[in-house]
Amino acid sequence: MNAPSSRSPRKAKGQGAERREEILAAALKLFTEFGIYAVSTRQIAQAVGISQPTLYAYFPTKDDIGHELQDRAFALLAEKLAAGDHGPIVDLDGVVRMLRIYVDFGLENPDMYRIGFMSEGQHVGKLRHEPKDVALLPAVQSTYGVLRGELAKLQARGLTIDLDIETLTQCAWSGMHGLVSLMIAKPGFPWSEREHLIASQLRVIARGLWRGD
Repeated sequence: MNAPSSRSPRKAKGQGAERREEILAAALKLFTEFGIYAVSTRQIAQAVGISQPTLYAYFPTKDDIGHELQDRAFALLAEKLAAGDHGPIVDLDGVVRMLRIYVDFGLENPDMYRIGFMSEGQHVGKLRHEPKDVALLPAVQSTYGVLRGELAKLQARGLTIDLDIETLTQCAWSGMHGLVSLMIAKPGFPWSEREHLIASQLRVIARGLWRGD
């Protein structure tokens, strides 16, 4: 299916203070519905009610829009992880509560999650080819770093299995991502009862990391 070509009413000159946000909101909606590769800057501009040259004044390319949306998804998740009210982790249930923050974010913000974590893009490509260069990607590092930091605290207390911290963090991340991405991408699959599935998957991940009593 092709992306829509309907045009929103043209914005009056001088009403552009919020235009950057309008562009990002329109792009997120179109990317989610039709896929990044099927949407053009012309269609994004039409959805906002501006001309292509006006859009280019804010974002020179469609990739720049996609990267901004990816950055925001990573940054928002990192903020939620860092501010998560899971309390000091003293047992397996505490690990589950920490991991649950990630899963809830993805399932409550499926459009942002798709763009940030399920789409091919610059961040994904760099991570694929240069796995040791996570520090070069501030948006990725903000999320990965928070999760890594929490697990490092447990590791320092001898509460995790004997794995290096990078592998430990990536095992946890990939396990949570698998659950979230599948539930978003395959809503018609006959999943187990939602809460039971989430709780069970997180306990499986937590048990795999945990070495405490």
